[in-house]
Amino acid sequence: MLAVFEGFIKKTARLRSMDWVLFFSILTLLFLGLAAIYSVDLSRDAAELLHVKKQILALLIGLGIAGTFALSNYKMFENYSVLFYGAGIVLLLAVLLLGHTIRGSRGWFVLGPISFQPVEYMKFALVFALSVYFSKYARRYFGWKELYQSLLITLLPIGIVMLQPDFGSACVLLGIWFVMALLAGMPMKYLLILGSAALVLLLLGWFVLFADYQKARIMTFFNTSADPLGEGYNVAQSIIAIGAGGLFGRGLGFGTQSQLKFLPESQTDFVFAVIAEELGFVGVCLVLVAFGVFIWRVFGLIERSHDSFTSFLLIGSTTVIFLQVLVNIGMNLGIFPVTGIGLPYVSYGGSSLIFFLSMMGIVQSVAMRTVRVS
Repeated sequence: MLAVFEGFIKKTARLRSMDWVLFFSILTLLFLGLAAIYSVDLSRDAAELLHVKKQILALLIGLGIAGTFALSNYKMFENYSVLFYGAGIVLLLAVLLLGHTIRGSRGWFVLGPISFQPVEYMKFALVFALSVYFSKYARRYFGWKELYQSLLITLLPIGIVMLQPDFGSACVLLGIWFVMALLAGMPMKYLLILGSAALVLLLLGWFVLFADYQKARIMTFFNTSADPLGEGYNVAQSIIAIGAGGLFGRGLGFGTQSQLKFLPESQTDFVFAVIAEELGFVGVCLVLVAFGVFIWRVFGLIERSHDSFTSFLLIGSTTVIFLQVLVNIGMNLGIFPVTGIGLPYVSYGGSSLIFFLSMMGIVQSVAMRTVRVS
């Protein structure tokens, strides 16, 4: 009993070596997200605040998992990457048969008030799988074999996700592979071949895989004003909300676009617009600076990492977050099509929040076991 207690004390003592700058950057995002979700809930049912309560529950679960991962040795995941990947594939297949359709995509398991989106898990399972693959087989030479094998690992879950259909998440999965493969040494000549193949797949997807609402979203992206009361409505209202925020915003609970329900999906896809309207340019800067600090700290860990697996794991984790931030803010500004991609740590969504916090725990595990230069 004494030995167990001493082991616990030693593990908790390691928390002092956490990257606290990185931790507080995530804490800032979590706080802003809860504030925005609370504000939107006020306009719907102030007595219940159901979304806030569910988000806080997911937050507590995610922080518990993150703490467990931080105190564990992250390298143990290297041995179980195949198992994690296989479980992700099984979950994606199961949701096609047993899942619920929400916002046009059959991608959720729903058990009473609890919902789970397997593709969120798959994003990180893919990071683990590719980190192990690239660290073992693509450190010195990246040839055709490495190209098609790593692509096969990636295209299998992408194909299943497209059957839901969830084009946004499929693009994130492909983006994870692209960034990791590029940094693994993929020759530039392969990019031309892949670009041609991507064009063919895009055309195939347009005529075979894309649902009507996905086509409408893409067409709206090129001409938002063509259907301002239909498919272009969300983006138009988001742009109005962002522009109305000014320097300091209208205050939490006082944003007309979100409070009067002009802005659809205000807690998920368009939570950035809610923050911009109610907290203004200052709130937007807090969001961008927090993400910037997070990415900067992870890059510091990459520079100090001593093995390929650690480097690719950090690269993949950062890529997931960067891509979702880029796509989400881009669609709020009308730069990218609306794809249903949430803002990490900020948007409402239990499964997404839990897995992003779990990834933060793994990054902290790396930080606690990496010698700081300064």
